[in-house]
Amino acid sequence: MKLRLAFFLSVLLASCSNDKHTDNYNIFKYNESAGISSLDPAFAKDQANIWATKQLFNGLVQLDNELSVRPAIAKDWYISNDAKNYIFHLRTDVLFHQHELLSKQQRLVTAHDFVYSFRRLTDAKLASPGAWVMKNVHSHEALNDSTLKIMLKRAFPPFLGLLSMPYCSVVPEEVVSKTSFRDAPVGTGPFHFQYWKDNVKLVMRKNPDYFEQGLPKLDAISISFIKDKQAAFLAFLKGDLDFISGLDASFKDEVLTTSGALQENYIGKINLQSKPYLNTEYLGFLMDENNLSATQQKAVRKAINYGFDRVKMMKYLRNNIGTPALEGFVPKGLPSFTENLKGYDYNPEKARELLSDANISLESEVILSTTSSYLDICEYIQNQLLEIGLSIKIEVNPPSTHRQMVATSKLDFFRGSWIADYADAENYLALFYSNNFCPNGPNYTHFKNDEFDELYELAIKQTNDSIRYALYQQMDQIIIDEAAIVPLYYDQVIRFVQPNIQNFESNGMNMLNLKDVEKK
Repeated sequence: MKLRLAFFLSVLLASCSNDKHTDNYNIFKYNESAGISSLDPAFAKDQANIWATKQLFNGLVQLDNELSVRPAIAKDWYISNDAKNYIFHLRTDVLFHQHELLSKQQRLVTAHDFVYSFRRLTDAKLASPGAWVMKNVHSHEALNDSTLKIMLKRAFPPFLGLLSMPYCSVVPEEVVSKTSFRDAPVGTGPFHFQYWKDNVKLVMRKNPDYFEQGLPKLDAISISFIKDKQAAFLAFLKGDLDFISGLDASFKDEVLTTSGALQENYIGKINLQSKPYLNTEYLGFLMDENNLSATQQKAVRKAINYGFDRVKMMKYLRNNIGTPALEGFVPKGLPSFTENLKGYDYNPEKARELLSDANISLESEVILSTTSSYLDICEYIQNQLLEIGLSIKIEVNPPSTHRQMVATSKLDFFRGSWIADYADAENYLALFYSNNFCPNGPNYTHFKNDEFDELYELAIKQTNDSIRYALYQQMDQIIIDEAAIVPLYYDQVIRFVQPNIQNFESNGMNMLNLKDVEKK
């Protein structure tokens, strides 16, 4: 066994001659069915890229598992009273990974590297999807090698959370300018790049010079790219993978009961992790005045909200993975979430009364656009709404087409979801601010409400969290009262993990943090 493992490592890791060889290597293995398009943090837009780049790079700050901002390369910071000026004091012991283009193959990170990294992020020639993170930044400068100053155009309390995103990672100009950084990146993270063959294998090795003492505890990370999720799950059951993320229809009933617990024959063989995920699944309405659909009437929108049983839907279609959205748009897991919001429960009699008040034709048919992945949920809602007298026609679009039509407000009634970019409710409520009408922002419903806009503008200037959260809750209640959307459920992070994996914790943004993980 030891000989086979040593041979495997010699092929997989191509160990450097000065590495200390041991018989026991801790290699964490996971699968990425969606594939990885780039290891450049400036292109860490989707979860697959984010998970990989998080192991290779660091920024000024990071989030802990409670989604609180913690120091990373910045050891501390100062924020001015008007919340526009930020001074970051950097650690002086952070090294870039070894590379022949760096002096003596390694180099200390300085504030000048962050200035370069932020300028690169916003460079139109790079066309990074993360350039928006810096849209509220007026300027940034290095006051000296270990001090960075950032000035904002206006106060924005969630800004520190934005800086924790992989987009804001520090990168070395010497390497970026002379290599294909997408394919062989150099960062400061707990692991360094070793090998990548598209859709075959990605390997990252332990960074022995990582600045967080005693970390990482793994020797390497190995990522496979099995596209078929059922095949990946079988590989997990065989022990070829250390964890599986998410719940696929191909195996959900095999491994989970309808109450969301492990089936009896898997207890003790695999571990189940689950916690609230900052993702709200919903149905959205286009609120434009020229929309001639029946859903332009508030009574119809409210009838749809009252007209189906979310609790039953979650039990039979989602094995209770997730929470019925009986409150607002802001999901569980955010500090400002409250169960005191008055949302919609299942009330078919109330729904029928509302439809009667709307006085719509019995022949009226409402078109609901979705993708195949959510067809079962939409058909469930379709059948329940038919019982209250509302006919729904479902149109199924390819995912890319659906996303494009939602993003350009081409659909009157559509299935949508919103996963948090950063851990603040503003990220959700911005979808209903009138100045964010798409294509200039994410207001896909074209919702416009003067009171909501006033509260939004007050909230983003408010540095007191308690006051800001109270404003957020008022805004969320307006969205629900106006029935701008139909909240379906607040999602959950769900992971199946091998029993020998320790210190592997999930969080509300489903981030993958492997620096603390141990493998027996």
